Amino acid sequence: MTQLTAILIGAGARGAQSYAPYALDYPHELKFVAVAEASESRRSNFAGLHNIPSDCCFESWEQLLGRPQMADIAVICTQDQMHYEPTMQALEKKYHVLLEKPMSPSPMECIEMELVSKENERLLTICHVLRYTPFWSAIKRVISDGKIGQVVSIQLNENVGYWHIAHSFVRGNWNNSETSSPMILAKSCHDMDVLSWLMDQPCERVSSYGSLMHFRSENAPEGATDYCIGGCAVESKCPYSAPRFYLGEGKSWARHFVNELTKENIVKGLQETNYGRCVYKSDNNVVDHQVVNMEFANGATAMFSMCGFTRHQERRIQIMGTCGEIRAEDNKIVVRDFLTHEETVIEIPLQTSGHGGGDSGIVRSFLSEVRSFAGGESLSSASASVRSHMMAFAAEHSRLHNGKSVELNEFYKSIMNTPD
Repeated sequence: MTQLTAILIGAGARGAQSYAPYALDYPHELKFVAVAEASESRRSNFAGLHNIPSDCCFESWEQLLGRPQMADIAVICTQDQMHYEPTMQALEKKYHVLLEKPMSPSPMECIEMELVSKENERLLTICHVLRYTPFWSAIKRVISDGKIGQVVSIQLNENVGYWHIAHSFVRGNWNNSETSSPMILAKSCHDMDVLSWLMDQPCERVSSYGSLMHFRSENAPEGATDYCIGGCAVESKCPYSAPRFYLGEGKSWARHFVNELTKENIVKGLQETNYGRCVYKSDNNVVDHQVVNMEFANGATAMFSMCGFTRHQERRIQIMGTCGEIRAEDNKIVVRDFLTHEETVIEIPLQTSGHGGGDSGIVRSFLSEVRSFAGGESLSSASASVRSHMMAFAAEHSRLHNGKSVELNEFYKSIMNTPD
């Protein structure tokens, strides 16, 4: 098997810890030869793990992509609003690109990236990792095999988890749509994508409601301070206490703001970074709950609900067909036949890779597609992702306009006709 080479742009949690480890596990398949990362500690840690020489380590993507093409693949995992320019340049330099989701907070930038990937005859694969998991692949296979007949309606719940929404979307990098993306794109573009994939029909219209209901300054308990550490009178009774989470069951998540997971480092981080701020006194503005209704070209419908106020982080789905139904959650899929009343249970083994096996699954698939590339598209190509991203953009537009129904074709045309 031919070893492929790659550069990494953005050595944060997703780039360095989710996708790049594949090269350490399967060095005969993939080798990273250069890295661009603004943080010196992250850059040096990644270089050390992957034996990258100092002259191939860069502070910025501009420096790296200013060099002649250095590898077969560019893995781009910068923050949401920093995806567009490095992706465009990497494609023009003839890299095949694996890009972290979402593509961009700008609908037009998403479309332009898709077009440039085709013009340069290079793969642009978006990290919609759910498509690559055994769990979601099994559900897709049951539908494709006709086990439940024609899909009529899908209900999908994304239970974000009270601790996860506090970590990522109240205190963390995705807490403000002005600097990152709206929640429907930052978190739930996975769900828009998987619904589009399972339905296998163009989405024609959407409507949506949702708001930032709880994590607001007016809901701060009396006695709450700006930071959890430092005299907060209600910290011990608050379910969103940062010390309780990051010094307890969520210790591993503290890697997002400290390099070494010692208690001393974590406490210092909680005193100095946004991860120690009161959830009611952060600069967050993304919704903490949202629902989306969708109608597809053949008349089928889907309902999606995202909510941050759940104990566990999980997705639950019910797919209703003309001959049967699927109910699935955790690692269990139940298929019910209307004619025989038989129930088929599919148990998915516990996966060692993140996102239920999707993190390693997408890298494995992408490498295979690069090796055999002769035109065509990948499973989660830019074209497929633009379609599901448009569903997310339209849903957010609807939410901001009191739930008004948005026609996808008209919405797309309005973007294409928007002056630069």
